[in-house]
Amino acid sequence: MLFAVGISFFIAQTNLEYIESYLYDLRVRAKIGDTVSDNVELIYITPQTVQLYKGFPSAKEQIALLQALATHRTKAIAYDFILDETPGSINDKNAWEAAIISTPHVYVAGRTTQMKGEEDQLFLADPLEKVATIPAPKTTDLVNFAKDGVTRRMILTYQDQTMLPVRLAALVNPQAADLPSLRGLFDFYGTDQAYIDFHAAKSYPSTSFESILNGQADLSRFKDKIVIVGTDLGLNEAEYITTPFSRDVMAMTRIEMQANIIDTLIKNSAPIKVSKYISWLFILIASILTTQVVLTMKPTRGLLVLGATLTGFILISAIAFWTLGLWLPMAAPLLTILLCYYFFIPYRLIVENRRSWEYYQKNKLLSQVEELKTNFISMMSHDLKTPIARIQGMTDVILSDNIALSTQQREAVDTIKHSSDDLLKFINAILSYGRIESQGVQLNLQSKDINNLLQEVIRKHEFLAKVKRIQIVSELEPMFPVPVDPELMKQVFSNLVENAIKYSPEDTKIMVSSEETDTKVIVQVADQGPGIPQDELQNIFMKFFRSKNVKSSPIKGSGLGLYLAKYFTELHRGSIFVESSHGNGSTFTVELPIEQGGTHA
Repeated sequence: MLFAVGISFFIAQTNLEYIESYLYDLRVRAKIGDTVSDNVELIYITPQTVQLYKGFPSAKEQIALLQALATHRTKAIAYDFILDETPGSINDKNAWEAAIISTPHVYVAGRTTQMKGEEDQLFLADPLEKVATIPAPKTTDLVNFAKDGVTRRMILTYQDQTMLPVRLAALVNPQAADLPSLRGLFDFYGTDQAYIDFHAAKSYPSTSFESILNGQADLSRFKDKIVIVGTDLGLNEAEYITTPFSRDVMAMTRIEMQANIIDTLIKNSAPIKVSKYISWLFILIASILTTQVVLTMKPTRGLLVLGATLTGFILISAIAFWTLGLWLPMAAPLLTILLCYYFFIPYRLIVENRRSWEYYQKNKLLSQVEELKTNFISMMSHDLKTPIARIQGMTDVILSDNIALSTQQREAVDTIKHSSDDLLKFINAILSYGRIESQGVQLNLQSKDINNLLQEVIRKHEFLAKVKRIQIVSELEPMFPVPVDPELMKQVFSNLVENAIKYSPEDTKIMVSSEETDTKVIVQVADQGPGIPQDELQNIFMKFFRSKNVKSSPIKGSGLGLYLAKYFTELHRGSIFVESSHGNGSTFTVELPIEQGGTHA
C-alpha cells in the first residue's frame, strides 16, 4: 500500500500537461448539441475579395463598409487585421481614421499587449495615428502548458488593461466585465486568463467583404450584433490558430477565435479546471483501488473491475465536462492505474509462484509421508497376520483337544479366540484401506447371484446374532446373476450386517432384503438400533469416522467399515446411502447396476 501511495506521489509531481490537454481536446470534440449564442457576425476579406478589387480593399472601400454597417445599427464593429498595411491615399486614410473615431463602438484589435508606460504604442502609425488599438492577443501553448501549439486559453486582463473581447462581450452581457464573477478564472504571470469554450470552425455566421459593398448581403442581420472584420487569405500563419478540434496550422481564423472568446464570456461558459488537490485525490484513489484489485482479486475478475472503473471514470469525466463544464483530470489517474497494474502484476506473480512452489513442496512431502504411512500399515498388517494366525491355530487346537478344561480356562480360550478374530478383521480392514490408498484394488467380475452372497453373509453372522438374541430376517426376491466381484461385495454386505448386529439392542430384528428393477439390484439392511444423529449422516462414510455416541461405548470399530463399503460399491459403479433418525434405527441401501462395462448378466 505504501508503494502504491509512493507511485501516486511520483505521478502527482510529473508534468502530464501534453497528455492531459490531448484528453481535454477529445472531450471538446465529442461535445454534443453545443450551439453559439447568435451575437457575433464575421466579415472576411478573402482571395476572391482581393481578386475583385485588384488588391487588398483600400481605405475608401473600408469607409464604405463601415458606413454600411453603422447605418444598420450594429452593436459593435471590431477590426482584427493590420490596418497600417491597408492601401489608399493619405486623404482616404485620414477620412477612414475620422470615421473610426466618430462611429460609436468601433474598435481595432491589437496583436500584442503593452506594459504600463507603453500606452503610446497602442496607437497606429501615421496617418492613422489617432486610432487606438485594444489588445486582443491569441494564446498558444508553446512554452507553457501542453507545449503543443494549440490555442485553448484567452487573456482577459494584463496589468489592469482589459482585453478587447471582454469589452465587446460586456456590451451584450455586462456581467462579463465583472471578472471575479466569471467561471474558470485563473492567474498566470500577472494576467487573468480562462479557457475558451470552443466550437468547431465555421460555427459562426460569416459574410464576404465584397457581398456587403455589392448589396448582395442582407444587412439587417447585422443589427445589434458584434461584427468582427478580418482576413482569410491563407497567406500568413499569424492570421490562424490551431484548436482542440484540429492541429492544422490554419484550423481556424483569428476572428473566429475572437468570436469563440466573446461567446464564452457572454454565456459565461468557460471550462473550469479543477484544482491540483482534487487531481491528487483522484491519483491516490486510483493507486489504492488498482493495488487492492491486483493483489486481492482473481486476474479475470480484476481486469473486469479495472475495465469497468476505467470506463466509468472516462464517462464521468466526459459527462462532467459536457454538462457542467468541469475539466476533471484524466491523464494522471489513468497513468496511475496502468503503472500500478504493471508494477503489481509481476509482484503478484512472484508471490503466487512462491506459494505454488511451497504448496508443491508440501504436497510432495505429504505424498511421501502418505506413501510411507501406507507402506508401514501394509507391512505391519501383513506381519501381524502371521502371529494372529498362530494364536487362532493354537486356540483351535486347545478347543479341539480331548483334555478337559475348567470353566475359567475355556472362557479364557474363548476370549483369546474372539479377540484374535476381532483383531484379524481390523487388520483385514487396514489392508483393504492400504490397497485403496495405493490404488491397488482391481475388480474381479464374475456373474453371481446376489442372494447367494447375502445368504452366505447371513450364515456367517448367525452365531454373533444369536449371542445377542437378534433375529436376522431375510426377504430376497429371485433375480438373475449380475457381474460383481464376490469377495468385495461380501465384504460390503458383511460390514453392513455386522454393524447392524453391533449397534442393535438385544431381542430386536434385522431385516435384509433384495429386489431387482430394470436397471439395478437393490439390497437393504435395516436395524432397530439407536440410529444416527442428523448432523453425522453426511460424515458416516468418511474413513476413520466414528459417531460421538459410540466412541465411549464398549463397541469397538476401526471407522473403516462403511468407508470400504462405499468405496467397493462405487467401484462397481453403484451407490450406497443411509436413512436414519436418532433413536429410530438405520436403513442402509446398496444399489448395483445390472450392467457392468456394457456387459449384461
